[in-house]
Amino acid sequence: KHGEEQMNNAQQMYALSLDQCVAAIKAVGKLRTILLEGDMGNGKSSTLRTLADDLPNHTPCYFDCTTKDIGDLNLPNMTVMNEQGYVTFVPNEELGAHLGKPIILMIDELGKANPAVKNALLRVMQERMVGSIKLHPDSIVYATTNKGSEGVGDMLLPHARNRIVTVRVRKTDHISLIEHGINDGWDHSLLGWVKDNPQLMASFEDVKDPDENPYIFHPKQQRKAFVTPRSLHAASDILHQRHAFDDQTLTALLMGAIGDRGAMDLMAFVKLADQLPSLQSIKDTPSTAKVPDSAAGICMVVYRTLASIESEWLNAWMDYMPRLDVEAQGMFANGVRAPKYSKQSMVMKNKKFTAWAMQNNYMFAADKR
Repeated sequence: KHGEEQMNNAQQMYALSLDQCVAAIKAVGKLRTILLEGDMGNGKSSTLRTLADDLPNHTPCYFDCTTKDIGDLNLPNMTVMNEQGYVTFVPNEELGAHLGKPIILMIDELGKANPAVKNALLRVMQERMVGSIKLHPDSIVYATTNKGSEGVGDMLLPHARNRIVTVRVRKTDHISLIEHGINDGWDHSLLGWVKDNPQLMASFEDVKDPDENPYIFHPKQQRKAFVTPRSLHAASDILHQRHAFDDQTLTALLMGAIGDRGAMDLMAFVKLADQLPSLQSIKDTPSTAKVPDSAAGICMVVYRTLASIESEWLNAWMDYMPRLDVEAQGMFANGVRAPKYSKQSMVMKNKKFTAWAMQNNYMFAADKR
């Protein structure tokens, strides 16, 4: 048991962020198949989109193991088998072998695959062969799976694991999730709630008693819905449409997405968001627009601005921002200099922002992308 604890500690110590996983796949994925093993709903599958953006000359291919049986990988080509005297197999288009050019093949949910499908994929993962077709030499192959400790059926036998390189994916923390949410246009009240509740991003492996954290998935307690980055994205989509239904419907939908306790707590932030100054008031009268009374309200104003700021009203925001406390101003500045902030260059080129940064001793390096 002591040896198992040491091994688990080592895996947690060397768990990689999603960005680190992407960098590793880009560097090694042509030669070896990396298996991303991590918490459910934590963004493992989203790495395909990131890799496709970073490697525009590669075609992304998504292979969902949960929907496949052995007959779904290759089928006999009936048009040629009689003429040639032997059977030629045609591979599933999701594997990308027919393209004849560099691909990024993500084998999703490998641990949940039918055992026969797992065995059939071994040659794809080790030799880059799909039946008799060799993938383009620049092709990248990698796979994803959930932690076995989650108890959702993910299992790989030793002979399969020995053909791949398994890395543990670190559970996304609340700051990284907020940065992602800002770039992806998530609802500002949800982002404010995440900021105030970092325990939302805890891993069940760090919570022995499930009652200590009523928000997250825990294998010792069956919760119909719970908080993950994936379910928070769903909650954000619901909040964006809340003008279309009443509070009872909104609460019911949130309960279905992130669980009862999470929905009730989030609704308190939604009520607070209704009291924020409108964007229009900040654009039109930044010197008199309302400043929220609570720290949580100010936080939501900053997140809303980071997500929606445009060059046309950036000057107005820079007139409004000094009316906020120093911590809130720093929160905006740190959001701007986050490595992946999509509007970084626009903000940094603004004269009022540059003057504010110099006055407040903030050093920035402009994004050269």
